[in-house]
Amino acid sequence: MESIRLNKHFIEDIIDGMFDWVRVLDKDDNVIYMNKAMSDGMKDAKTGSKCYNAIGRSTPCENCISRKAVFYGNSHEKEEFINNRIYSVMSSPVKNEKGEIIAVVEVLRDTTQVKQLQEKILRQNAVLRDDLSMARRLQCSLLPKDFSEARAGFSYIYNTCEALGGDFLDIFKIGEKHLGLYVADVSGHGVPASMLTVFLRSTLNKKLYSPSAALNELFKEFNNSNFGDDLYITIFYTIIDLEEKTMIYSNAGHNVSPFIFRSANENSFELLRHPGIPISRWVESPGYKDGFTKLTPGDRLFFYTDGIIEMRNTENEQFGEDRLLKLLLAGNREPVETLNDIFTAACEFAGLNDTTKIPDDVTMAFLEIRLNPDGSSRPSDFW
Repeated sequence: MESIRLNKHFIEDIIDGMFDWVRVLDKDDNVIYMNKAMSDGMKDAKTGSKCYNAIGRSTPCENCISRKAVFYGNSHEKEEFINNRIYSVMSSPVKNEKGEIIAVVEVLRDTTQVKQLQEKILRQNAVLRDDLSMARRLQCSLLPKDFSEARAGFSYIYNTCEALGGDFLDIFKIGEKHLGLYVADVSGHGVPASMLTVFLRSTLNKKLYSPSAALNELFKEFNNSNFGDDLYITIFYTIIDLEEKTMIYSNAGHNVSPFIFRSANENSFELLRHPGIPISRWVESPGYKDGFTKLTPGDRLFFYTDGIIEMRNTENEQFGEDRLLKLLLAGNREPVETLNDIFTAACEFAGLNDTTKIPDDVTMAFLEIRLNPDGSSRPSDFW
């Protein structure tokens, strides 16, 4: 008997040492035991009283989890407000050696600070979501809009995997007869990546008629800024003479080559492979060079980032360049239709029912060279 008493006292000492409130109820809602933390925290709580009297009620709680514990024979949990504090209440049945339920033990944990912290985090998250939404609208406002040129047609798709994208593209006039166009992909996603796209758009010199000269200048500006060694920009930049139908281009590490689909043969295409390192802090002098090609009316140029071809299916197989090219060569459709078909096909290939859940940013653009204005076969508008 002495060992039993010692064991009982030892268990009581453990329970009394707990920060949580602990009490035991009989099957008639009477309190038959409570630990020191609960008796100190609830001065009016007494053994022998009803469990609901201790929290200022004269009738049982509507959602009495202790009765549920007795009825169902398992644990139940709820929240309770006591003296302007929030408690997590866990009720569990106590069984005898025969497996009969003889009482219920309740453990009450004060979660007020946790709940307040959760509410604070939710409020902060709401502010961040609003900020990200505003930042996304600002980033999207920097994308091409209302491009109008009788000698060229332009259309694009821009989808980001997060609120803010690391892909970017722009098209703009240079003087009366030249057109500048670039597609870029920066390191990472989210806010840091979006800041790099803003830097790119605001820093690239749009007055130069040499893409390589503009990229070399952009490289110097990047290295004069306080960007980290892990940040970089890849960009393929081209300048087109709309009257002479010529194209000069340069590449800063963009790892997918644009296609040229020649109007002379609907199945004829070229890849504009051109070496170059990303805009980064990795070397002292990048040495960008210009490439050159002739264009004819009806030629279509396709620019893109690697997000579309790197989509993977359940077997970890990439969508790839071959599938992309097959869709690009599939009939003479309007560019917007082709772009939408490519995006849909890649998402289906990757098993994405929700196209907003793409794993990487996806950017694609078509530019078509038209006849001079007096012989244009298409309306002068933005596709």
